Amino acid sequence: MNTDSHPEPAKLLGDLRAPSLGRVFDLDPGRFPGMPMWAGHPPFQVVTYRTPKGLRIRQDQDWLAPEVNRENIGIVSEMLVATCHSGAHIDALAHITCGADDHWHGGSSAADALGDFGPTDHDASTLPPIVTRAVLADVAGHLGVHRLGRSHPVSLDEFEGAMARQGTAPPAQGDVVLVRTGQMSVWPDQQRMAETQGSGITRPIADMAADLGVTAVGVDTESCEVVPSIEPGNPHPVHQRLLIEAGIYIMENIYLEELAAAGVYEFLFIALPPRIEGATGSMLRPIAIA
Repeated sequence: MNTDSHPEPAKLLGDLRAPSLGRVFDLDPGRFPGMPMWAGHPPFQVVTYRTPKGLRIRQDQDWLAPEVNRENIGIVSEMLVATCHSGAHIDALAHITCGADDHWHGGSSAADALGDFGPTDHDASTLPPIVTRAVLADVAGHLGVHRLGRSHPVSLDEFEGAMARQGTAPPAQGDVVLVRTGQMSVWPDQQRMAETQGSGITRPIADMAADLGVTAVGVDTESCEVVPSIEPGNPHPVHQRLLIEAGIYIMENIYLEELAAAGVYEFLFIALPPRIEGATGSMLRPIAIA
């Protein structure tokens, strides 16, 4: 799939006309200090940087002078200390490497394209705005549970069974595919989330998405795919198949509970990832319009 291309105008115009309920669903669970995070990422922190009192004490801004600031205006500013892979987010194609040369999508590798300030190609600065049709496969609902069990491998049969049960038209080229395990139903209770930790999709679903040429695959978990892997010798076969081989983006921690509760399985999906040079992903505020 050519991930740098924009959607076909005819498809985009058709997708924009698809909503019929006039309802917007927020698919971002939010971010806060102490939030659940994958163990390989640093914790999310918000650090207050400037305060009204601190500014008055330091007097290091011209506009603080009493003769120009009779109203005693102050500011509060902050600094984020966080990975771009916190909360709802999208993986850039340089996020996952493979092989002895640590290569990623397109043939670049850590040896020749990873500098002091991140990857020099296929980083988050190349992420496109995503405006397209999306389909949701509520696998937990299909199996009659609130959320899948720990390390449940979502099979292609379960995915297709959920789509058939819902009466949802299958995904097509350029679409976004979303899979619900139900883990977000207990967000952000980390103890209860641990009960379904590691549930996720398997390679046959990734193969299906690659064959169709979808834009992205998203799941309501922090790893997208089943963990630990069910494939010997490969801890992340879905990431390898989608990101490295097919050039298809992965989205994680997508909040799908309200969509599933409303029985909305096909909708207009909008996600606008900030373009950050050198980052391997970007935080998202995705929405669904039905």
